[in-house]
Amino acid sequence: MNLQRTFIFIISLVVLFCQKTTAQDQSVAADSLILKDKYGIRVGADLSKPIQTLLDDNYTGFELIGDYRFLKNFYAAAELGNEKYHYTEPYLDITSKGSYAKIGVNYNTYENWLDMQNEIYVGLRYGFATFSHTLHRYNIYTADNYFGVDTREVNQDFNNLSAHWAELQLGLKAELFNNLFLGVHVQIKQRGTATEPDNFDNLFIPGFNRTYGNSKFGVGWGYSLSYLIPIYKKEHKKKIPD
Repeated sequence: MNLQRTFIFIISLVVLFCQKTTAQDQSVAADSLILKDKYGIRVGADLSKPIQTLLDDNYTGFELIGDYRFLKNFYAAAELGNEKYHYTEPYLDITSKGSYAKIGVNYNTYENWLDMQNEIYVGLRYGFATFSHTLHRYNIYTADNYFGVDTREVNQDFNNLSAHWAELQLGLKAELFNNLFLGVHVQIKQRGTATEPDNFDNLFIPGFNRTYGNSKFGVGWGYSLSYLIPIYKKEHKKKIPD
């Protein structure tokens, strides 16, 4: 009889424990959601460069962009591009052209709602460019124009030039439709080492943009359209606010 009562008591405890556990699981499920984050490769293009190509007769360029999400808020990112810029003024006429690459990482500071994939990010890049200049003409400076302007037609090439720089990016990417993103960003750049032509200066560096005097800083901007190719998904719980 004692054994039977003990057995009933143990069964009762087990039932009560199971009911309590189930209630706790239901409580957790009631105040949280199971969400799935997409991880994959996102590829696209900078839209500002083909638009500038259409509107500016002195410029031709394109840039391809891509990133890969390797942690919840971190993305490996890269840009590849080519630019040609014809710079002319009363005293100088030059064409610069070349290719560039930028690699780095973005950190997403934005906490998305539900299963959204938007970004407000801070990014760092290492930039590298190879390029050339063609000096078409230049004028000899003189304070006295009595004999007229002394213009020298040279058409001299400066080849095998290179430059390196560091870049800070601030931007955002918004998901317009499923896996399709529109982005905008600004860039702050600081030049590192660069090959200097003989008796000349790098007035334009592909990927870095215009240079000004002895300043090592540059700026840029762009807006992009990109598409995410999902590879896998990761689940995470998001607590529902009270």
